[in-house]
Amino acid sequence: MVEFGKGYTYTALSRMLKFYILFPNVAQVAQQLSWSHYIELLPLNDIHMINYYINLCINLKLSRNDLRMRIKSKEYERLPESTRNKLINKKEPNIKELIPEPIIIKCNSLDKEKISEKVLHKLIVENIKEFMEQLGEGYSYIGDEYKIRIGESYNYIDLLLFNYIYNCFVVVELKVTELKSEHIGQIQVYMNYIDRNIKTIYQNNTIGIILVKR
Repeated sequence: MVEFGKGYTYTALSRMLKFYILFPNVAQVAQQLSWSHYIELLPLNDIHMINYYINLCINLKLSRNDLRMRIKSKEYERLPESTRNKLINKKEPNIKELIPEPIIIKCNSLDKEKISEKVLHKLIVENIKEFMEQLGEGYSYIGDEYKIRIGESYNYIDLLLFNYIYNCFVVVELKVTELKSEHIGQIQVYMNYIDRNIKTIYQNNTIGIILVKR
């Protein structure tokens, strides 16, 4: 392709062709994305997956590197199948349905089998922005080890978040075991407390997320 200039390599032309096949109508192209964003998207073979990441880039203003990390972590594939079907059919999933499974927590050289709840809590708080981005859109941080009083004793919510899109508080409890019935009872108590004592009449009911070992 020398006669056309250095920009017209086999790789570049292949990308242009695939881009044209995916987006034959220029009106379909998201103006908020750069060509470098599309270079990250073009290797994907599922148009629904591509549309998911395009919407993420627009809504969260993701950089090319941010997008690359999302794709690398297989965020779309980690969504429940029912959620992906809703997105394909342009139905609005609820806040819980948009949480990928599993949530990925970076622990570097630590032995995953020996991580305590305290260590897990520390890992998440140190990377709270990345953690909230994994949960989905619209999360903001309220506090960790959030102190509440139930009866004559004090309890501590591992993480208290707020989602401004769904207008609700989000209680997050961290466990390093498999899910147990007492975990559900505990988080329900915390959710009820938030609804009775912190939530206003203009906000939706509190939801709970329990992170357990997989």
